[in-house]
Amino acid sequence: MKINLTLLGGLSVDKFLREYWQKKPLLIRQAIPGFNGLLDPAQLAELACNPEAQSRLVQFKRNKWHLQHGPFDEQSLDSLGKSGWTLLVQGINHFLPGAADLLQQFSFIPHSRLDDLMVSYAPKNGGVGPHFDSYDVFLLQGMGHRRWQISAQQDRTLIPDAPLRILQNFSPEEDWILEPGDMLYLPPHWAHNGIAQDNCMTYSIGFRTPSYHELGEQFLVYLQDHLKLDGMYADPDLKPQAHPSEISADMLQQVKAVIQKIRWNDTDIARFLGTYMSEPKPHVYFDPPDNPMSHKRFIQSLDKSGIRLDLKSLMLCHDNCAFINGEAHDLDTPDIAAIRLLADTRQFPAHSQLSSTATDMLYAWYQEGFLVFPGKK
Repeated sequence: MKINLTLLGGLSVDKFLREYWQKKPLLIRQAIPGFNGLLDPAQLAELACNPEAQSRLVQFKRNKWHLQHGPFDEQSLDSLGKSGWTLLVQGINHFLPGAADLLQQFSFIPHSRLDDLMVSYAPKNGGVGPHFDSYDVFLLQGMGHRRWQISAQQDRTLIPDAPLRILQNFSPEEDWILEPGDMLYLPPHWAHNGIAQDNCMTYSIGFRTPSYHELGEQFLVYLQDHLKLDGMYADPDLKPQAHPSEISADMLQQVKAVIQKIRWNDTDIARFLGTYMSEPKPHVYFDPPDNPMSHKRFIQSLDKSGIRLDLKSLMLCHDNCAFINGEAHDLDTPDIAAIRLLADTRQFPAHSQLSSTATDMLYAWYQEGFLVFPGKK
């Protein structure tokens, strides 16, 4: 991909990935010229009161950090002071079509790595303290101005007993003030501290970096659900033991021989990754349509207007398999390109050719609430 992007300060995607991604920070002035945000502080506060949203309130008062988890009520948010606090809401892309569109601008990074869009609001001097993250993040400035200090320091000592992972000995090496439309990319483990210079909002595009331990643990869970070992333990030639508490060598060898039969291949790993990486977070639920249209009317509407993924849906592909919200679906060869287009762009155009098998699959996803027609939530 050789296209220069304003989003990356004129760098080609190839150069950004080669020289910056997971290597070093990049400050991009006017990454999105004219960007002033997707919502205002009152709308963010309203989302923070929504039980379906994940929200946090960070305050620094009496020389101590304090953390509260939402949902909040309007009265408690209205009573906050004029400085020294930050309100953060995760998964804004689950609620705003414009947020989902914003994330599509970052599709030069695979969807399997994308986490979500978090938006924070802080009055002057608000922030969450110097810290580091274990994931990649693009920090896009909306309204107002935020001062960012960053450091490659290896000292990751944390303030003891703080409710947040705040660095005890932060030593900034770079210092910038970001204006609306400016953006800062940070690789994992770069220490950073953001301080609001006025009433400001920051849009954080975060990317998942699951640990190998997490992946290994969840792969074993996947195998458990897909594993079949025939037969039962048997010992017709059992012999007397001097110590009945001893696990015999015969038992060890028999069980070892069975366990060594467990095998997996690239297809197993791909199916695990597809289902695991597309699995919605535990708090995410889908609402089926109240009055689902008939199969015949669905096909007519699909042809006329196309369809798109629900804002909360996650969709990935590998070879001839599509993964949506933790489910795996095999595709017929003629349908692969069309379904992959839905996964890539999150929408399916009108007047597209699909087999009856693929249409039936889309209809089932529509009934589950995974797909919605344009103009719907």
